[in-house]
Amino acid sequence: MLDRITALYCRLSNDDDLNGESNSITNQKAILQKYADDNGFHNAQFYVDDGFSGTNFNRPDFMRMMDDVKSGKVGTVITKDLSRFGRDYLMTGQYIEMILPDYDVRYIAINDGVDTLRSENEMMLFKNVFNDWFARDCSVFKSKDQSGKPLASTPSYGYKKSETDKNVWEIDDEATHVVRRIFKMCIKGLGPAQIARQLRSENIPIPTAYAQSKGRGGTRTFKNFTRWGE
Repeated sequence: MLDRITALYCRLSNDDDLNGESNSITNQKAILQKYADDNGFHNAQFYVDDGFSGTNFNRPDFMRMMDDVKSGKVGTVITKDLSRFGRDYLMTGQYIEMILPDYDVRYIAINDGVDTLRSENEMMLFKNVFNDWFARDCSVFKSKDQSGKPLASTPSYGYKKSETDKNVWEIDDEATHVVRRIFKMCIKGLGPAQIARQLRSENIPIPTAYAQSKGRGGTRTFKNFTRWGE
């Protein structure tokens, strides 16, 4: 039987300098290797992209890893946290929720407690959205361009591209209503699991599925478009 690869993926960008040594490639490798050893993951191989933004998925070793995924060589992908995988919530969601499962690949984000073999991943979707916002904030703060045009190609959940000017983002009232509700529920003291259950009970689509319903984010079929926290 094929001993499928345990892909230990590391990523570092210039923005991560703000966090010092905690996100260094050396630190990521040590955390990933220890986790693999302690939890019985065999045939571990490192895939490393140093100096690449999390909003860019055309990273050399990420693409090499995905080639191995699609050829059936990889059984598990492990990262230090969700942000190491990516900081664009639509693309990250597509990879974790649709593409990797299509190839029977398990995904683990150690520090975020995410394991797609389990069903208790309430925080994953929320963290992906927050990671996306963080990436966009860093880009804005570091940019010297005062043109007012967005630096990212995909609007964050709660925004949409203007129909008259694709370089302008407008508030998406439908999605923004959900974002505001999530924050209000947080303020009231509800936890991620409670919020996820409430959104599921109301059949509110997750951000990836919502974007797709509006003609954004690919054409893959969702088995459950309201899988908040699953």
